Amino acid sequence: MGVAGLAAGVQGVARLLSRLPLEGRALYTILATGVAGPERPDRLLAVYRAFERYGPMGAALPAAAAHNGARLAVVDERGALTFDELDRRSNAVANALRARRLHPGAPVAILCRNHRGVFDAAFGVLKAGGRALFLNTDFAAPQAREVCSREGVQMIVYDEEFAGVVAAVDAPRGRFVAWQDDRSAEQPLESLIATGNPEPPPAPTRPGDVVILTSGTTGAPKGATRSVPRSLVPIAAVLSRIPFRAREVTFVASPVHHAWGFGMSALGLGLGSTLLLRRRFDPDATLVAVSEHRATGLVVVPVMLSRLVDAATRCAGGEGGRLDLSSLRIIASSGSQLPASLATRAMDVFGDVVYNLYGSTEVAWATIATPRDLRDAPGTAGRPPLATTVRIYDDDGRPVPPGATGRIFVASGLEFGGYTGGGSKEVIDGLMATGDVGHFDGEGRLFVDGRDDEMIVSGGENVFPAEVEELLSSHPAVAEAAAVGVDDEEFGQRLRAFVVVRPGFSLSAEEVKDHVRANLARYKVPRDVVFVEALPRNPSGKVLKRELAAAEAG
Repeated sequence: MGVAGLAAGVQGVARLLSRLPLEGRALYTILATGVAGPERPDRLLAVYRAFERYGPMGAALPAAAAHNGARLAVVDERGALTFDELDRRSNAVANALRARRLHPGAPVAILCRNHRGVFDAAFGVLKAGGRALFLNTDFAAPQAREVCSREGVQMIVYDEEFAGVVAAVDAPRGRFVAWQDDRSAEQPLESLIATGNPEPPPAPTRPGDVVILTSGTTGAPKGATRSVPRSLVPIAAVLSRIPFRAREVTFVASPVHHAWGFGMSALGLGLGSTLLLRRRFDPDATLVAVSEHRATGLVVVPVMLSRLVDAATRCAGGEGGRLDLSSLRIIASSGSQLPASLATRAMDVFGDVVYNLYGSTEVAWATIATPRDLRDAPGTAGRPPLATTVRIYDDDGRPVPPGATGRIFVASGLEFGGYTGGGSKEVIDGLMATGDVGHFDGEGRLFVDGRDDEMIVSGGENVFPAEVEELLSSHPAVAEAAAVGVDDEEFGQRLRAFVVVRPGFSLSAEEVKDHVRANLARYKVPRDVVFVEALPRNPSGKVLKRELAAAEAG
C-alpha cells in the first residue's frame, strides 16, 4: 500500500468517524417520522439491493415500494397507482430506454405537468443510469430547442399540449407522449409501459442523476446538476424543521419540474406518503381535494398560497364553508419570497401550519421558517436546519455582524456540482453564494433583503426593490406588487412599481406613493406606479422582472 496509501486510509477512517454523531442525529430525525420499524429480512434486502443498483436517487421509489407496496403512491386525474405499480411502470420505462441504447449519463428531457408520467419517466431514466432533465412548462419553442441542444438531449418525454414546443427538438433515441387529453387515443408512454418488461433493470454502469434548470428570471435558464451524497443528512435537514410524517397524504401543487416540487415529491415517496397531483392548479379544487383525501401536507409556491387564502376566505360562508381542512398540518412554501403579510393571512385562515423554505436551485436549502418564526418575526426566511451553515459576507468576503446587510452564502451538503454548460457560483470558505443579500436578526433568523443584482443607486442611495415590494404587498388593496430600477437622467436610476389591485378595491398612484412614504425613507418611494392586471411569473411563482423592464423600455 505504501506510506501515502496508508495515510489516506487513516484520514478516510477519521472522516467517517467524525461524521458518525451527525449521521446518528440524522437517522434519529428520519426514524421519528415513523418511516421504518421492525421489518422482514426480505424487504430489508430489497432496499439494500435497490441502493446498490441505482444509487440514492434511483432507489427512492423501489425502496419505498419494498415497504409500502400496496399503499397508494400517486392519485391524479387518471386514478390511483400503488407503490408496486409505480415501481413496475418505471422499470418498464428503464428497460425500454436500455433497449433503445440510451447510454449511461445521456440526457432525457421531460416536459410534463404534474401527473404520474413525470415519475414514470424520471425514475425510469434514473434506473437506466440516464440524466433526467426537467424542462419548464412555460418554455417557448426556441428556448426548448436551445436548452435541449445545449444539454445534448437523446430522448424526450412530453405532454401532448407541448407538441409544438418540442417539434424542432432533436431527440435521436426517441420521443414519447406522456399525457393526451383524449383517453381514446393511443397513449405512447402508456403503451410503452404496458408492453415493456416490468422487472428491475440491471444495474447501470453509473447511477442516474437529475438536472434542474435555474428559473431564468434574469437570463437564460442554466442546467444545474446535483449528485446526492450517500448520507442521511440531506433528508434529515428538511425533516428537522418541517414535520412531515410517514405514510400520510400530501398534495403537491408546486410544479414537479421545479427543484422544490420534485424534491418534496421525492421526499414524500421516500416516506411512503400518497401524493395528490393535478395537472393545473385550481385553488378551489385543491381545497376540495385536501378535504376529501384528508391531506396532511400541501406543497405550494407563494402565489398559489395567496390564491388559496383568497379561495378559502371567499367560500367560507358558502358551500366551501363545509369543507373540513382540519387534517392539514403542513403548508410548505418555497420557490419565491413569501411576503410577511401573506404568511400572516395564511395562518389566520388555515392555522399555524405554514412553513417557508428559502434556498435556490444551486444551494438547495438555506433556512426554513416555522410557524413560530413567522408569527414572531413576519418576513423572516427562518433559521438554518440540521447541518446547514449560512453566513453573510460583505463585498470584500468578510463576515458581517448581526443586523448588517451583505451577501448570503450557504453550505447545505447538497450544493450543485456546477452548471452543465460550465461555470458555477462564487464560493467563500466552502460556502456558495445564493445571489441574494440579507441579514440576521439578534435571534439568528435570516431576512432576505433582495437580489444582489437588483439593487439600484438612486441619488446616491442604495435601494433594494424587495423591501418596497414587501411593504406594498401589505396594503389591503394590493393583491401583488413588483418593483424594478429604470434609468433616470437626474438621479441615475429610479424605482418603478407595478401593482395589481384586489377585486373590489380602488387605488391611485399617489396613494401607493403615500403608503411607501409613510413607512420607508423618501428615496425609496417609487417615482412611477404602473397598474397591471397580473404580474408575469414562471411556473414556480417568481416574477419575471426582465419582462416588466422590457415592456416599459419598449
